[in-house]
Amino acid sequence: LRFDEQVRVVVFKSQVKGVFCAGADLKERAKMDDAEVGEFVKRLRYLMDEIAALPVPTIAAIDGYALGGGLELALACDLRVAASSAKMGLIETTRGLLPGAGGTQRLPRCVGVSLAKELIFTGRQIDGEQAASMGLVNHSVPQNNEGDAAYQRALTLAKEILPQAPFAVKMGKLAINKGMEVDIASGMAIEGMCYAQNIPTRDRQEGMAAFREKRPPRFTGK
Repeated sequence: LRFDEQVRVVVFKSQVKGVFCAGADLKERAKMDDAEVGEFVKRLRYLMDEIAALPVPTIAAIDGYALGGGLELALACDLRVAASSAKMGLIETTRGLLPGAGGTQRLPRCVGVSLAKELIFTGRQIDGEQAASMGLVNHSVPQNNEGDAAYQRALTLAKEILPQAPFAVKMGKLAINKGMEVDIASGMAIEGMCYAQNIPTRDRQEGMAAFREKRPPRFTGK
């Protein structure tokens, strides 16, 4: 996906009704020794980092349970949409664990430090509406009879992104992600570098031309 220039948005959904991702198989985990557990979680963290590093926008469609590593998967995405009936939580402390695939880092960046600590310390599960109220998800929608309401809303969101200039969107994502890791002055410099890369693009010229000619732009990603 990273190297496919035709890909403009990636939506993560489940094929299992009522479950986005239920997290690790604890029965399987119980059979591992300490070294195997460490290696397993290391690979899991690498996977989440790879998802987070995708250059195009990513959307998690949470139509059911997103627990433990399942919520960490959603947190690795740029945007999250949840059914109001979905259940989410970093429940690791209820099993003698702590989040190990990015949850302790991405959740506080999403909802703030104090709220993230409360959710992780208690292992509490919350529904889609609660998640929306605290900014954990962008949208909460009532579940439909097919059980894919979040996915349908995610597709609508993806279709809002699709017409926009692909390279500009990629640079916007990069500027935000890298800028959040540094002080604002350094972030401004990162934004400047991303903007400079966008200046010579054909899409920027197309955007200006379309505005002058009062027509929809036809972006190509070049």
